[in-house]
Amino acid sequence: MSHADAVTAAAADADPAIGRQLSFDELDTPLSETTFVVVDLETTGGSADTDSITEIGAVKIRGGQILGEMATLVDPGRSIPPYIVELTGITDAMLIDAPRIDRVLPAFLEFAKGSVLVAHNAPFDIGFLKAAASRTARPWPPFQVLCTVKLARRVLTRDEAPSVKLSALAHLFRVSTQPTHRALDDARATVDVLHGLIDRVGNQGVHSYSELIDYLPNISAHQRAKRSFAADLPRRPGVYLFRGPSDEALYIGTAVDLRRRVRGYFTGSETRGRMKEMVALATRVDHVECAHALEAGVRELRLLVAHTPPYNRRSKFPKRGWWIVLTDEAFPRLSVVRTPAPHSIGPFTSRASAQEIAETVCEFTGLRTCTKRIPHGAVHGPACPARELSSCPAPRDDTADRYAVTVAEVREFFAGVHDTPLQRMKERIEQLSDTALFENAARLRDRTAAVAAAVRRTQKLAAVAALDQLVLARPAPEGGWELAVIRAGRLASAGLARAGTHPMPVVDALVASAETALPDNSPLRGAPPEELALVVRWLGSDGVRIVSASSGYTEPAFGAGSWEDWCRLAKAGTESEPTDNRRDAWHGRTDTRT
Repeated sequence: MSHADAVTAAAADADPAIGRQLSFDELDTPLSETTFVVVDLETTGGSADTDSITEIGAVKIRGGQILGEMATLVDPGRSIPPYIVELTGITDAMLIDAPRIDRVLPAFLEFAKGSVLVAHNAPFDIGFLKAAASRTARPWPPFQVLCTVKLARRVLTRDEAPSVKLSALAHLFRVSTQPTHRALDDARATVDVLHGLIDRVGNQGVHSYSELIDYLPNISAHQRAKRSFAADLPRRPGVYLFRGPSDEALYIGTAVDLRRRVRGYFTGSETRGRMKEMVALATRVDHVECAHALEAGVRELRLLVAHTPPYNRRSKFPKRGWWIVLTDEAFPRLSVVRTPAPHSIGPFTSRASAQEIAETVCEFTGLRTCTKRIPHGAVHGPACPARELSSCPAPRDDTADRYAVTVAEVREFFAGVHDTPLQRMKERIEQLSDTALFENAARLRDRTAAVAAAVRRTQKLAAVAALDQLVLARPAPEGGWELAVIRAGRLASAGLARAGTHPMPVVDALVASAETALPDNSPLRGAPPEELALVVRWLGSDGVRIVSASSGYTEPAFGAGSWEDWCRLAKAGTESEPTDNRRDAWHGRTDTRT
């Protein structure tokens, strides 16, 4: 076909979705309703980096019907090697009036928009097209790509198809147009090959493009047979539980689309060894459908606590954590324990990190670090090791009454009444940097940032846990509202007000049926920290609105949250900066009272 006959009109009933690029989710539609553009190229050689396109041929198909064709010669801007002329029959004389690729490529991209690109040996053809797009400074769209060579090797046996060259497959499938090493003829032949291969996989339960992509990797028949576990799962958010031979929970996870997520475990896209082992043991998959992602995340955490499934790494022991607490004695000190208490911060994933935070707080508040119990009538000092042996920062002649002032300061710091310890740390950093002790300043900077982050995390979680009831709403992706009732930091009820439904009656029903929370006097009022963290992240996500609250939702004005900007600026003062500029970096020129 001449390049003058570049594009044949598409069929009048073309799919309206062709005007945009399809998402992977949309490609879960049947293969018979998926639009493919089968493309073939002729080039001056085999390297996309150094050679150029001389001809493009493309056929747009859907449901076995041809929607349109495109064919054009392309001026490569160079002479064609003799062996290429002999192979394709395309000569330099044929390309004298041909357009350059910068004119042809936009037309091809428009022709292929919204489709799945198909090519025989797709890395070759798509590689040349991407290289052409790069040379012409044109962005390459996020096409889904299917290679008929790869599909043929997956579908056909070696006995049936010793070779998967296009000419061999054309003979096998008795195509209507024989490949000739001209772009449009080869594209037409590839169309018939594609149809023949799709007919084969349809008998194996592959009916959509996403299923076809899942099918391509070679997995065991036993693993593929378990796809039936996902057949009846809803296309909704929720939690899934893989059950073992004794009905035990092997693995628990969440998904925004239960059927799609679980189905992925039975395809070649699952490459994790532990998960393959788990799937081999599984006998069924249970599920809990949820209103939205927040409910799914919370239910997953609760099920992990209840079952401790062996194949879950994350949150395997979600109740375990370390807390920094004030001991109950005449001369309190900071102790790292498993159970939170009033005026404590945490949780920490490791005891060592909690201990380091506690030591820093003691250093800048004067709280004692010696461990011997001191009665109320005594003074701190005689029982404390000598200064040369101990770094205990508490004054050696403190009475219980004077020491109580220090303890009160620490309690108020944790509660966000003031940020005096952080101010002292900042002043010390500035002193160190003024005397050019930059390495010492860097270490204290990191310790200060760690203290601020730990205290802020507790204060942020505690601000939500302090509310007896908080009702939240977030716009749902499909319209309407995702709703959540939070009581003392716990998800008490969740629901969905669908598009066109007034949300307030749904809110009233959720509040009426919400679980009762029984808070304690710890900073998080007994709420599980990971569950509360999920709620806080959801509260901070785009579009969330507070429908109602039992009291004002606030973080402390002088809490560690006001130090975020300072910590960010101080972190920027690394050793990579010129020495002469470090002092300004350490002197964080920000107002911490934001």
